[in-house]
Formats: sequence, C-alpha cells, structure tokens
Amino acid sequence: MDRLRVFLLGMPRQKKRLIQVVMDVFLVWISLWGSFVVRLGVEDVTEPVRTHPWLFFSAPLIAIPLFIRFGMYRAVMRYFGNDALIAIIKAVSLSALLLAVVVFWYSNHQTVVPRSIIFNYWWLSMVIIGGLRLCMRQYFMGDWFTGGQHIPFTNRDDGLTKVAVYGAGVAGNQLVAALRLGKVMRPVAFIDDDASIADRSISGLQVYKPKHIQQMIDETGAQEILLALPSSTRARRREILSMLERFPLHIRSVPNFTDLASGRVKVDDIQEVDIADLLGRDAVPAQPDLLERCIKGKTVLVTGAGGSIGSELCRQIFSLGPTTLLLFDHSEFNLYSILSELEQRVDRESASVKLLPILGSIRHPDKLLDVMKTWKVETVYHAAAYKHVPMVEHNIAEGVLNNVIGTLNTAQAALQSGVSNFVLISTDKAVRPTNVMGSTKRLAELTLQALSREIAPVLFGDKANVSRVNKTRFTMVRFGNVLGSSGSVIPLFHSQIKSGGPLTVTHPKITRYFMTIPEAAQLVIQAGSMGQGGDVFVLDMGEPVKIVELAEKMIHLSGLSIRSERNPQGDISIEFTGLRPGEKLYEELLIGDNVAATEHPMIMTANEDHLPWDTLKSKLGELLNAVESDDYARVRQLLRETVHGYTPDGEIVDWVYQQRRLEP
Repeated sequence: MDRLRVFLLGMPRQKKRLIQVVMDVFLVWISLWGSFVVRLGVEDVTEPVRTHPWLFFSAPLIAIPLFIRFGMYRAVMRYFGNDALIAIIKAVSLSALLLAVVVFWYSNHQTVVPRSIIFNYWWLSMVIIGGLRLCMRQYFMGDWFTGGQHIPFTNRDDGLTKVAVYGAGVAGNQLVAALRLGKVMRPVAFIDDDASIADRSISGLQVYKPKHIQQMIDETGAQEILLALPSSTRARRREILSMLERFPLHIRSVPNFTDLASGRVKVDDIQEVDIADLLGRDAVPAQPDLLERCIKGKTVLVTGAGGSIGSELCRQIFSLGPTTLLLFDHSEFNLYSILSELEQRVDRESASVKLLPILGSIRHPDKLLDVMKTWKVETVYHAAAYKHVPMVEHNIAEGVLNNVIGTLNTAQAALQSGVSNFVLISTDKAVRPTNVMGSTKRLAELTLQALSREIAPVLFGDKANVSRVNKTRFTMVRFGNVLGSSGSVIPLFHSQIKSGGPLTVTHPKITRYFMTIPEAAQLVIQAGSMGQGGDVFVLDMGEPVKIVELAEKMIHLSGLSIRSERNPQGDISIEFTGLRPGEKLYEELLIGDNVAATEHPMIMTANEDHLPWDTLKSKLGELLNAVESDDYARVRQLLRETVHGYTPDGEIVDWVYQQRRLEP
C-alpha cells in the first residue's frame, strides 16, 4: 500500500487528472445504477442499462464538464478540505438538476423514468464521489484513523511525539491540521478554558478542561503542550504558563497574533515559549502622533543600525513613513542583514522609503558630519554602543572611545549639520554605576545634557574656538535589559538547556529589569518626540525579575526537572558562578527621586544633575589623554570625579593594564 501511494503521488499531474475523470465516469454510472436499485429493486443487474441506455450516456456527459468547471480536478487530494466539498455539492447538485431536465424531456417521447430516480442519483453521487475523495485524502496522508485514540482497537504507537494543543479555536485547529500533515508530531487532545466545549470532540480530539490536564496526560500519554493562543494577552499567557509549570511537559507555542498578521510566520511555526509571556506584562498601545512626530516625511539616521535595538528601530521607523532611512553601522554583516530585510519589505509593500546603508564608525567625526550634511538628516537615533558589562570592563579604552567619544562625535556632527532631533539610547546601568560601561553611558548622557543647555557652544576639539548655533533638541531614553538582545541571558539559558545544563547564574539574589525589543524601540521613538531638550526619559520596566526564578521557569517549561540536593535525580542543575567584574546585584532607573509623568503612561522624565559644557569639555580632554596613554587608573579616577555615584567594584581588570603591571 505504501509503494502504491508513493507511485501515485509521483505520477505527472495530467495522468492523475485523467485517472480522476475516468473514475468519476464510473462513479456516476454506479450512482445512477444504484438509484434504480433503491427505487425499483432489481433482479437483473443489467436491466437499468438495457432499459435506459440513453440515461447512462447522458449522465457522465452532463456531470464531467461541470466537475471540471467547478475545479474538482484542480484540488490536491492531500489538502482536500471544506472548499472542495462545497464545490462537489454544487457540481453534483447542478448535474442532477440538468439530468432531471433531460429525463423530463426524453420521457415524454420514449419511456417513463420515475422522478425519485433523480433524487436518489443526487444523494448517491454526493456520498460516493465525495466519500471516495475523503477516503483518498486519508490514504494519501497515510492516516486512516485520525483521532483514533478514542476508537477501540485503533490505538497505535507511530513513534511521533504526542502533543496536546491548548486552545481549540481557529489557530488550534489549523495547528492540528498542519501537524497531521507534517507527520512530525501527533496531536492527541485539546485543552480549552471554554466550559461549553469541554469533554466534546473537535477534529477527532477530545477537549479537556485545564483542571483535568493530569487526566489528559494519563489517558493520552501527551509529552508536550503547544499553546495555540496567538491573540491572548501576555497576562493571560502568564497565568496559563504558571499553571502548566507543575506538569512534566515541554511547553511550546505558536507565534503571537502580530507575527501571524504580518505574515512573518505561520500557525505551524512552533517555537519555544516566549519569555515575554513569563513576565506577563502587556504593551501599552502606542500614540500615533508621538510615533510619527520626528519620523514621518523626514530623513532619519540610525547609528548601530544592525544591532538588536538599532535593527528594531529601523523596522519600526520604516513603517512610519520617512522619506529616507540611513542605516549606519561598522559591522558589514549586521548592516547587510537589516538592509536585506528592509529591502524585502520595500518590494512586498511597494514602500517609497529610500534605504541608504552606510559603513562607518562613530569614532570618525568627519564621516558622521559628511553623512548628516550630505543627506540633510533631520532625526538621529544613536543606538551604537558597547553594552556588555564584563567585556567593556576588560577593554576600558574601547568602551570610553566608543561610548563617550563616539557619542560626542555623533552629537557634535548633529549640531553642526542642523539636525532637529537627537535621541540617545541609554541604559539603567548608567545609574550609580559599578562598571565602566555604565559610567561611560552616564558620561554620554552628561554630554548631551551639557550641549542641550548651550545656545552657541564651542565644540570639543575645535582649535578655532568658533561658536556654533545649536538648533538640535537632545533627549536621552534610559531602560533596562531587552529580551533576546546580543549578550542576553535568555539565549544562553536556551542553549544550556539544549546541551543538558547546567544553567549558570551569577548570584542567587541577582535581579534585572526586562522588556521586549519591539516594545522598547516603540517607547524610544515616542519618548524622543517629547521634551524640550536635555530631558532624560525613563521607561516603565515593571517589576524586576530574579534571574534564578527565570532559570527555574525555563527548565520546568521545557518539561524537565531541577537537579538539587532535594532532587538529586533531576534533569538540569543551576550553578552560581559569582558576580562578574563590574556586575551589580540590582539595577536602578533613577539617580534621584525627582521624576515626573509625561503624556505617555509608560514614560517618565527624570531631572538629573548635569555639568556645564566648559567643565565637561575639560574633563573629556583629560579622559581622552588618559586613554591614549593607557593610564587606566587615571581613567577610573576621572570617571569617579565626573559621574555621580560611580563606585567601581574591585580592581582594574583591563587586559592591557594587567599585562603592563606584569612587565618588569
């Protein structure tokens, strides 16, 4: 049977259609013959054909052209569905009606045909022609007993992973159909909150209430649960995940509604549980006027365009209708990746946005100024920065040159070229930092705060001592960790779970704020549209999350158990490795308590201390000299003097500094 199925599936399409037509001719004859048998009974099986040969000639002559016209031979048998069944009903009904006309006309001239023959022919044709096609669909899918776990004597172990689908709605049914066709997993049950469909059967699968999940596991042997809840809120998904955490099942999900609607993914693109669902916080709807204020119809530049935040900013800016979008990055691969993605959207959406990829470094002020002047940039989103705390702690010079001097170069180029809006992407690590990365980001904030208070500043490094008219509105947006960014703990945990563990956490009490990348980028754009200049905006990150609890949830939702002293037979252990250089137990978003609300409920503005531009210029000059001479003790001292609250934790761990100390 398997060889026959493979042979038939491998036949050319024209031969398959010819076989279908020939079979339908025979099925029409069988239906017509059966209609006589049902109405009159028959002693001689050939009597209907001998008595009414004209009828057996006319029936396929009427039916087959209608079957062709209604597309019955265009339907792929493996994907035979409701639309094809409706086409069969229409075609068979119309062919029976036309045959009735022929019978009525011919009976007046020749012999009488009982009128009930037409009715019998109609329903027999639908049963035989439609039924055979349904049977052939199951045959070609290789699954004669879909949902057979509830049918006696049909239980079988086909070696596929048994999964239960949480959500018996449209997405759940589409997922079940895709799984059955794909032959990778075997759906065995539905779980749904709707009490009206509990204990009923949908698509051949029994529907269980959430409180009966253990019963479902015992009866079906389910090994995984797939969440088919694309339109549910994150708060609701968090409730469901918390409830499922106690069962020894791997939990995965179909994509969310936004991704489905955008066409980026399909229902059957199963993925690991989105960590954003564990946080359980729903994004606040964006305010269109804030989103478009600095972007629509303007020329926009994004530095660090290929990074995790920068690339998401580019995606959202693209959707807001700028005339030109300049993608600035020093990484060729990252720049190529985001450009390719946006170019596909241009083709798909017939967008009029002009995309300009520019390879360059924010360490080169002349390049930045040339770019901004040439394309008359109106809005800059400065996302380029080194942000990995231990990495910058070991490479102090690069951290200072990129995060501080790079920001200074970009801001001064914006001021010189008359850019209207400049938005700096900052971090919660800039608040009372214990590391070089956080202190450099706070120094970048101080640079913009100082520039914004100058009507006509003399720029840093300008030997001509010429004042420049300042027409740029500088703002800063400060937020915590984003899920899925480079260096994030979430991808690390996923890979450690796949490799069998252990999961490494630096400290049992360490906490972090988390936000999704799309939500952070959307809020950055809106925050950048507010303020008068020099504003430090702080995003509402919700409650901080304990990293060890996040690790435990990820282990449980992977269907695994935690190995510990209490449970030595567990699957994966959690190991504490100790805080890394410069790492804090807790992060903060505010230096002081002077915070005010804005027109957006998720965005606050902080009134932070600042330095006069001339004072800051002097400090920046000293800092640059210390970096160029590899005097990292002096660098640390200058950061302490300039950045309020900077209290470095531990010795200097810069590789160059340590090597120099070892030299005689």
